[in-house]
Amino acid sequence: MRSIDQLFSTWYPKLVTALSRRLGSRDEAEDVAQDAFIRLLDHEPENPSAWLFTVAGRLATDAQRATDRRQRLAIEPATHLLADDALLHTEHVASVRRVLDTLSDRDRQLLLMHHDGMRYREIASRLGIAESSVGSLLTRAHRRFLGNYHKRAAR
Repeated sequence: MRSIDQLFSTWYPKLVTALSRRLGSRDEAEDVAQDAFIRLLDHEPENPSAWLFTVAGRLATDAQRATDRRQRLAIEPATHLLADDALLHTEHVASVRRVLDTLSDRDRQLLLMHHDGMRYREIASRLGIAESSVGSLLTRAHRRFLGNYHKRAAR
């Protein structure tokens, strides 16, 4: 594989330009492009430029989903709901918070970070765990959350 410096100087500007058009933000495009190059260091693809664009495209999709999720959560739901629906929503949110409080700190943090759209790598870094462990830990935390939620609902 060509040197990473040569690949970077050749493909980084092109990748950022393509991602900027897709994401609508040069800053976000640069973050995604840098993440793709970091991942390239762990691989030795036969066609690095195609690999970079494929990985960056997937990372851009993840970034768009996280942004969409954060925007949906930022909208004040009560303004769009009738009074009864707003009350039910408030009760549901309170119930979810109570169940989250029953979980361990790590389970709660895992679920909240994942819900906020963080990537596994970032979750692993913040919690000091292996990135390869994040998926299984999230699955277990989700199961514990659902189990506790259903127990509370049955009361």
